[in-house]
Amino acid sequence: MSSQLTTQFTTHNSKPVWRLIPLLDAPGNVQMAIDRWLLEQHQCGKHPPTLRFYTWSPVAISLGYHQHKYPQDWQKLTWQGEKIDLVRRPTGGRAVLHQGDLTYAVVTSGLPSSRIQAYTKICEFLIQGWRSLGINLHYGKAGRGYIHNPNCFGTATGADLVTTDGCKFIGSAQLRRGDFILQHGSMGLHPDNHLFTQVFGTEPRGNIQLPLHLTQEKIITALITAAQDCLAMELHVQPLSQEEWRVIEGVKE
Repeated sequence: MSSQLTTQFTTHNSKPVWRLIPLLDAPGNVQMAIDRWLLEQHQCGKHPPTLRFYTWSPVAISLGYHQHKYPQDWQKLTWQGEKIDLVRRPTGGRAVLHQGDLTYAVVTSGLPSSRIQAYTKICEFLIQGWRSLGINLHYGKAGRGYIHNPNCFGTATGADLVTTDGCKFIGSAQLRRGDFILQHGSMGLHPDNHLFTQVFGTEPRGNIQLPLHLTQEKIITALITAAQDCLAMELHVQPLSQEEWRVIEGVKE
């Protein structure tokens, strides 16, 4: 992080202050507009690093920025009588089905220049947070062949987190603009296997069975605690303001 940003967004004890945007449920094009806007504002020095969690309503399939080949029938899919959105992410990677999942987004700067090292640094809080909830995760090992699979959750690369039995649980994607990074990823909490098979034409490679007591609120709380520890920062809760919403609506694709 530049000295300007460090000075502007620190507390009295010199810990960086990040913004925590409360859980937001919204259409996919809105969520992607927010993530793009946060990165742009941080890049301009107008906004601190940010952590947020969100869900997609209606259900959506997000495409990687460079993903141009996908089944045309995806444009006609429905879920529980409602059309499934098809949304393009500003980040790379393959298609992700957003149903029964929780998405995290991190916007920050000052991480290692190596893409995989930056992934590893950010993913520390995911590993630590889920470990505190009794779920052990480690990095995937898929080679470059994954790019031929349109389904992000069909393979697990070194940027993804899998369970001890090899089930991919968190798929992440990243956009880097110089020193500034947007990384977001999907955590499959309660996916519907039938819908997954309908979309991708194959059954999911195992689903993690979360304990019933692990509510979305408990999961987010654990991840917030881990993020403050792993990223050595303090989080200040600040919802999007009406003015910010107006700007975001203006840049929404």
